[in-house]
Amino acid sequence: MAQPRVLVVPFVPLATFVLALATPFGPAQAHEPAQAHEADGCRQVEGTDGLDVRRLAERIVVWRERHVPPASDPKHWLKVQLLGFNDFHGQLSPRKLGTADVAGAAYLGAHLKKAAAEHAGPTFIVHAGDHVGASPPNSALLQDEPAISVLNLLGNAHCQHRFKLDTRCNLVGTPGNHEFDEGRAELDRLISGGNHGSGPFLESPWRGTTFPYVSANVVDAKTRQPILLPFVLKKVAPNVNIAIIGAVLKGTPSIVTPAGVAGLSFLDEAAAINSYVPYIKALGVRAIVVTIHQGGFQINNTGGAAGPGSALDGAEIKSIVSRLDGEIDVVISGHAHSFTNTLLPNAAGKEVLVTQAFANGTAYADIDLEIDPRTRQVMTKQARIVTTFHKDVTGSPLVAPDPAISALVAAADARVAPIVSRVVGTAGSTITRTQIASGESRLGNLIADAQRARTGTAFAFMNPGGIRADIDAGEVTWGELFAVQPFANDLVTMTMTGQQVVDLLTQQFVANRMLQVSGLRFSWRAGVTGGAAGGTLVEITTAGGLPLEPAAVYSVTANSFLAGGGDGFTVFQAATNKVVGPVDLDALVDFVAGRPQPFDASIDGRVQRVP
Repeated sequence: MAQPRVLVVPFVPLATFVLALATPFGPAQAHEPAQAHEADGCRQVEGTDGLDVRRLAERIVVWRERHVPPASDPKHWLKVQLLGFNDFHGQLSPRKLGTADVAGAAYLGAHLKKAAAEHAGPTFIVHAGDHVGASPPNSALLQDEPAISVLNLLGNAHCQHRFKLDTRCNLVGTPGNHEFDEGRAELDRLISGGNHGSGPFLESPWRGTTFPYVSANVVDAKTRQPILLPFVLKKVAPNVNIAIIGAVLKGTPSIVTPAGVAGLSFLDEAAAINSYVPYIKALGVRAIVVTIHQGGFQINNTGGAAGPGSALDGAEIKSIVSRLDGEIDVVISGHAHSFTNTLLPNAAGKEVLVTQAFANGTAYADIDLEIDPRTRQVMTKQARIVTTFHKDVTGSPLVAPDPAISALVAAADARVAPIVSRVVGTAGSTITRTQIASGESRLGNLIADAQRARTGTAFAFMNPGGIRADIDAGEVTWGELFAVQPFANDLVTMTMTGQQVVDLLTQQFVANRMLQVSGLRFSWRAGVTGGAAGGTLVEITTAGGLPLEPAAVYSVTANSFLAGGGDGFTVFQAATNKVVGPVDLDALVDFVAGRPQPFDASIDGRVQRVP
């Protein structure tokens, strides 16, 4: 069958579609040149967000089946809405996009409920992973139970703690890599219930989710059985269902501490998803949606953001979609913290609608399907990415914050207030995690120095993706430092030879991640030499100016994520004499508190890029 495709191109008047935008945007803002960086495996692109990008994201992409069966009547097609979001990361509180207020759980919930109320048919809310983990204190200190409670409050009457598989329940989620930060047992507890050892928190006893989590490609390493349901069915009409299959990036073990994925195997995403399609078809279902924690970003050839339907930068997600079974209709993606709204061909050449809605509750994907009740096939599909602004350009509210979610957030804020509001020090200026061309950053230097000072080792190494926020000038609270390092990684001291340190620093160019360092200085040159993909080392010295001796033995500190070989730095796995020490956040808090005030940090040339 020839494959149908209608891509809605903004400002082109075509009779086959209507593009209607009522955007609450202010004047377009020029974006900075794009620069990719890593955030615990989540590839983000700086310079591809802002009001102008949000305007692009809200434009509609449409696909329509051109070969309509003679007996099919479009007037009777079933209208189904999917509201997708991803990478919430426990973002209970509002955020800023430029000067505009966006996000916050109460506003996200209000936007989703409003969209559902305005839709003529059934609506299903689908999240694509990393709903928890790397969260602000008002969620993280309560084991991210408030983030799960937000989803429970979005559920309809058919979503129940005891029976989560009612096909009329309007919610479904899939785990991302951060759902495994604390291991399978904690993921099971969040879903199935049971108080945490440090709890109870806001709910006692904790009862878990009222909706199912699905994942086709995470299996028990011994039994090879999925640890979660691979897919669920959702009722659209009598005798008509859609299927939603879940998956997470197969590279999760490389970006999660080893303890978090112990006893688990992560299978190829496309192969795992495809393996369940025959079962789904046998159940009479022909409309299939995938929710997957993997994704890319749409960007033009000058480095800025590109509009819907444009080329997708993301080899992993493109490869996955290209190998998906021809029955797959929609992919709701995540992980890249960017936007996606485009059509990509699957293994049968049929175009799949692929979406991603930025991150942190700042947007959602509004996806509309029309299904022929006779064939149960998707006949049309379209999507736009809607930003969760609080107000329009006139200052009028777009939505009122959801009262039940607002009360939940207020309770979480009150519970953690005594801890997070404690003032630790005063920053003389804003200390950012932005890396200069060499890879060095002011905040990276501060953190690496704090870790080395706490453990007394010769060297310390910090992964830049573990630095999640900047430090603003002025009073610095415990909560602000928690936002910088929210993972509660232990510091591990170990012994490494000078040659192992050389090998470690060389892995930076293969992993495309520049470590933040303390106690040594090194220079590097860009280019493919010596087998390194992105550069080669030129010189390495200790902080005292002495050459690094390959045969010498040095004491080293790294967090437990790196020490286990995370982010591709596998050399750490060969280190010896490993001793687990204090939590990384405690080291940073003590270091900041113990410095002359106001404190600061600088770029001091410890990492240099040479011609």
